[in-house]
Amino acid sequence: MSRRKRVIHKEIKSDLRYASSLVARLITSVMRQGKRSVAERIVYTAIETTRSHSDVVDPLDVLQKAVENARPRLEVKSRRVGGATYQVPMEVAMDRSLALAMRWIVGLAQKRKGIPMSKALAQELKDASLGQGAAIKKRDDLHKMAQANRAFAHFRW
Repeated sequence: MSRRKRVIHKEIKSDLRYASSLVARLITSVMRQGKRSVAERIVYTAIETTRSHSDVVDPLDVLQKAVENARPRLEVKSRRVGGATYQVPMEVAMDRSLALAMRWIVGLAQKRKGIPMSKALAQELKDASLGQGAAIKKRDDLHKMAQANRAFAHFRW
């Protein structure tokens, strides 16, 4: 019997400008203290900035490619077995991998000091869509840790 409660998943509405649930999730990730209009302005400016410097027709292509590249496939979770704690590699669910990718991209954009958030987010999205940058490095580090601990994969349950 599990000790955890059932997770109630909220329906994610699409945003107004692009009618995309991915953009709506990004806006929610960027939002601080309930200021949705500020977060929308930051995200829309970042998307337009990434679009203006490339020859891509669809403005959401860069965002989709960035999130797809930053999504982790494996992660490690701690399991306590017989007094010892093991880092057990596990596959990541689709929804969690998307949430992790968004969190990493937004968090690493916030760490870029000295430039506005919209420009930092645009640079982070562009780097992730090209397969480089801090979010990709974070994903690769997580994959390396899972690969190093694959001997404990039999503790998965």
